[in-house]
Amino acid sequence: MRQRLNTAQKEAMKAKDADRLSTLRLINAAIKDRDIALRGEGREDGVSDEEILGILGKMVKQRQESARTYEEAGRLELAEKEREEIKVIEEFLPQQLGDQEIADAIDAAIEEIGATSIRDMGKVMGVLKGRYAGQMDFSCVGAKVKDKLG
Repeated sequence: MRQRLNTAQKEAMKAKDADRLSTLRLINAAIKDRDIALRGEGREDGVSDEEILGILGKMVKQRQESARTYEEAGRLELAEKEREEIKVIEEFLPQQLGDQEIADAIDAAIEEIGATSIRDMGKVMGVLKGRYAGQMDFSCVGAKVKDKLG
Protein backbone atom coordinates (compact mmCIF):
# COMPACT_ATOMS: atom_id res chain seq x y z
CA MET A 1 0.00 0.00 0.00
CA ARG A 2 2.80 2.41 0.90
CA GLN A 3 4.54 1.55 -2.36
CA ARG A 4 1.38 2.31 -4.36
CA LEU A 5 1.02 5.67 -2.63
CA ASN A 6 4.68 6.61 -3.17
CA THR A 7 4.54 5.59 -6.82
CA ALA A 8 1.37 7.63 -7.35
CA GLN A 9 3.01 10.63 -5.67
CA LYS A 10 6.06 10.40 -7.95
CA GLU A 11 3.82 10.11 -11.02
CA ALA A 12 1.83 13.17 -9.92
CA MET A 13 5.08 15.11 -9.53
CA LYS A 14 6.26 14.12 -13.00
CA ALA A 15 2.85 15.01 -14.51
CA LYS A 16 2.85 18.33 -12.63
CA ASP A 17 -0.65 17.52 -11.31
CA ALA A 18 -0.63 19.88 -8.33
CA ASP A 19 -4.08 18.99 -6.96
CA ARG A 20 -3.46 15.24 -7.03
CA LEU A 21 0.03 15.71 -5.59
CA SER A 22 -1.35 17.81 -2.74
CA THR A 23 -3.87 15.10 -1.80
CA LEU A 24 -1.26 12.34 -1.99
CA ARG A 25 1.04 14.35 0.27
CA LEU A 26 -1.80 14.73 2.78
CA ILE A 27 -2.31 10.95 2.75
CA ASN A 28 1.39 10.27 3.31
CA ALA A 29 1.54 12.87 6.09
CA ALA A 30 -1.40 11.21 7.88
CA ILE A 31 0.33 7.82 7.62
CA LYS A 32 3.62 9.24 8.93
CA ASP A 33 1.80 10.88 11.85
CA ARG A 34 0.31 7.50 12.75
CA ASP A 35 3.74 5.83 12.37
CA ILE A 36 5.22 8.32 14.84
CA ALA A 37 2.38 7.74 17.31
CA LEU A 38 2.87 3.96 17.07
CA ARG A 39 6.61 4.29 17.69
CA GLY A 40 5.74 6.12 20.88
CA GLU A 41 3.68 3.07 21.87
CA GLY A 42 6.60 0.75 21.13
CA ARG A 43 5.51 -0.51 17.71
CA GLU A 44 8.51 -0.07 15.46
CA ASP A 45 6.96 -1.81 12.44
CA GLY A 46 4.66 1.15 11.74
CA VAL A 47 1.22 1.25 10.21
CA SER A 48 -0.17 -1.92 8.62
CA ASP A 49 -2.09 -1.94 5.34
CA GLU A 50 -5.35 -2.42 7.28
CA GLU A 51 -4.56 0.65 9.37
CA ILE A 52 -3.77 2.61 6.20
CA LEU A 53 -7.21 1.65 4.87
CA GLY A 54 -8.71 2.95 8.12
CA ILE A 55 -6.82 6.23 7.75
CA LEU A 56 -8.01 6.60 4.15
CA GLY A 57 -11.60 5.83 5.12
CA LYS A 58 -11.45 8.46 7.84
CA MET A 59 -10.03 11.00 5.38
CA VAL A 60 -12.90 10.32 2.95
CA LYS A 61 -15.47 10.75 5.70
CA GLN A 62 -13.88 14.05 6.82
CA ARG A 63 -13.97 15.39 3.27
CA GLN A 64 -17.59 14.32 2.77
CA GLU A 65 -18.57 16.24 5.89
CA SER A 66 -16.55 19.28 4.76
CA ALA A 67 -18.14 19.20 1.30
CA ARG A 68 -21.63 19.16 2.87
CA THR A 69 -20.71 22.07 5.12
CA TYR A 70 -19.32 24.06 2.19
CA GLU A 71 -22.44 23.37 0.12
CA GLU A 72 -24.70 24.56 2.92
CA ALA A 73 -22.62 27.73 3.15
CA GLY A 74 -22.86 28.28 -0.61
CA ARG A 75 -19.12 27.70 -1.17
CA LEU A 76 -19.50 25.33 -4.11
CA GLU A 77 -15.89 25.71 -5.34
CA LEU A 78 -14.59 24.50 -1.97
CA ALA A 79 -17.10 21.63 -1.92
CA GLU A 80 -15.90 20.59 -5.37
CA LYS A 81 -12.25 20.66 -4.21
CA GLU A 82 -13.18 18.30 -1.34
CA ARG A 83 -14.91 15.94 -3.80
CA GLU A 84 -11.82 15.90 -6.02
CA GLU A 85 -9.71 14.92 -3.00
CA ILE A 86 -12.21 12.14 -2.21
CA LYS A 87 -11.77 10.74 -5.73
CA VAL A 88 -7.99 10.58 -5.30
CA ILE A 89 -8.23 8.94 -1.87
CA GLU A 90 -10.81 6.39 -3.05
CA GLU A 91 -8.40 5.16 -5.74
CA PHE A 92 -6.49 3.45 -2.92
CA LEU A 93 -9.51 1.99 -1.13
CA PRO A 94 -11.02 -1.38 -2.03
CA GLN A 95 -14.27 -1.39 -3.98
CA GLN A 96 -17.20 -0.48 -1.73
CA LEU A 97 -19.73 -3.26 -1.13
CA GLY A 98 -23.27 -2.88 -2.42
CA ASP A 99 -26.36 -2.95 -0.20
CA GLN A 100 -27.03 -6.66 -0.79
CA GLU A 101 -23.39 -7.58 -0.17
CA ILE A 102 -23.46 -5.61 3.10
CA ALA A 103 -26.68 -7.35 4.18
CA ASP A 104 -25.14 -10.75 3.37
CA ALA A 105 -21.96 -9.87 5.30
CA ILE A 106 -24.00 -8.81 8.33
CA ASP A 107 -26.04 -12.03 8.22
CA ALA A 108 -22.87 -14.13 7.94
CA ALA A 109 -21.21 -12.33 10.87
CA ILE A 110 -24.32 -12.70 13.05
CA GLU A 111 -24.52 -16.41 12.24
CA GLU A 112 -20.78 -16.94 12.74
CA ILE A 113 -20.73 -15.66 16.32
CA GLY A 114 -24.26 -16.78 17.15
CA ALA A 115 -25.43 -13.26 17.96
CA THR A 116 -28.93 -13.19 19.40
CA SER A 117 -29.34 -9.77 21.00
CA ILE A 118 -28.17 -6.18 20.86
CA ARG A 119 -25.52 -7.09 23.46
CA ASP A 120 -23.69 -8.98 20.71
CA MET A 121 -23.50 -5.93 18.45
CA GLY A 122 -19.87 -5.17 19.37
CA LYS A 123 -18.77 -8.68 18.45
CA VAL A 124 -20.60 -8.51 15.11
CA MET A 125 -19.09 -5.10 14.32
CA GLY A 126 -15.64 -6.41 15.27
CA VAL A 127 -15.96 -9.27 12.78
CA LEU A 128 -17.17 -6.91 10.04
CA LYS A 129 -14.42 -4.36 10.67
CA GLY A 130 -11.80 -7.09 10.59
CA ARG A 131 -12.97 -8.44 7.25
CA TYR A 132 -14.31 -5.41 5.42
CA ALA A 133 -12.11 -2.46 6.45
CA GLY A 134 -12.45 0.24 3.82
CA GLN A 135 -15.22 -1.60 2.00
CA MET A 136 -18.24 -0.33 3.92
CA ASP A 137 -19.35 2.70 5.91
CA PHE A 138 -19.49 1.33 9.44
CA SER A 139 -21.65 4.17 10.76
CA CYS A 140 -24.43 3.03 8.39
CA VAL A 141 -23.67 -0.64 8.97
CA GLY A 142 -24.01 -0.17 12.74
CA ALA A 143 -27.63 0.90 12.33
CA LYS A 144 -28.36 -2.13 10.12
CA VAL A 145 -26.77 -4.51 12.63
CA LYS A 146 -28.78 -2.90 15.42
CA ASP A 147 -32.02 -3.39 13.42
CA LYS A 148 -31.26 -7.08 12.86
CA LEU A 149 -30.32 -7.74 16.48
CA GLY A 150 -32.90 -5.45 18.07
